[in-house]
Amino acid sequence: MDATTLKSEIQNKYGEAARRVAAGGSSSCCTPSCCREDASSAATDVVTSNLYQESEKSQLPAEAVQASLGCGNPTALAELKDGDVVLDLGSGGGIDVLLSARRVGPSGKAYGLDMTDDMLALARENLRKSGLQNVEFLKGEIEQIPLPDASVDVVISNCVINLSWDKDRVLTETFRVLRPGGRLAVSDIVVRGDMPSDLRRSVELWAGCVASTLEESEYRQKLASAGFEAIDLEPTRIYRAADATALLSGAGIDAEAVAQQVDGKFMSAFVHARKPQAQPV
Repeated sequence: MDATTLKSEIQNKYGEAARRVAAGGSSSCCTPSCCREDASSAATDVVTSNLYQESEKSQLPAEAVQASLGCGNPTALAELKDGDVVLDLGSGGGIDVLLSARRVGPSGKAYGLDMTDDMLALARENLRKSGLQNVEFLKGEIEQIPLPDASVDVVISNCVINLSWDKDRVLTETFRVLRPGGRLAVSDIVVRGDMPSDLRRSVELWAGCVASTLEESEYRQKLASAGFEAIDLEPTRIYRAADATALLSGAGIDAEAVAQQVDGKFMSAFVHARKPQAQPV
């Protein structure tokens, strides 16, 4: 799939998800039945359920919670502090941006970046309902971040980098906008170990939504090539055969056979790294 087609597919799927939430429905969008009227919430729950504490969700508009399509909770793991400037890549309905804004306080700021108009409209409405003043939603692509060099303390993202058609560019851009000593702290879907390409593509129907995921060592290598240090990937959910069977049902493949071969090889992970401190001249 070329970049233009992939971009269009992502915008269509996530735009439809935003419209469903705005109309009072579910956002379910990481399964083979993505955005269909009969999408299985039970299957989607394997990836998206129980990521946020009730105390976090209670602070937010219901639509921000319903529009969450992530695979983790980067705001809980990123160790945000008062005064930080935070950027969320692929901010969707805004759940992680709004949570980040509360964590960094009035002296900090939280940016959300998304390329889908319907998601941006939903996020801005959620911002209005939240009453927060230290938030800004930007339209753009994560491969070309519309912020100046060295302007952000922490970059977060929630199951979005795996969707990109140019992950090297995303990580290079992330490195550019981070201040010296700034941190990348994202949740993402990661492959662990080798897998036949045809089999891997079948599983990516659910694990990556519409795009390829990175193998763990490849993810580390790309981060290092972009200039990051202190790189680590911590599993937060490892998907077992039963999870894959539920998610692949309806994908037009032998779900049970495929599930056994990918048991334990796909995971949600917390990926974190640091931009080096500026060296004294």
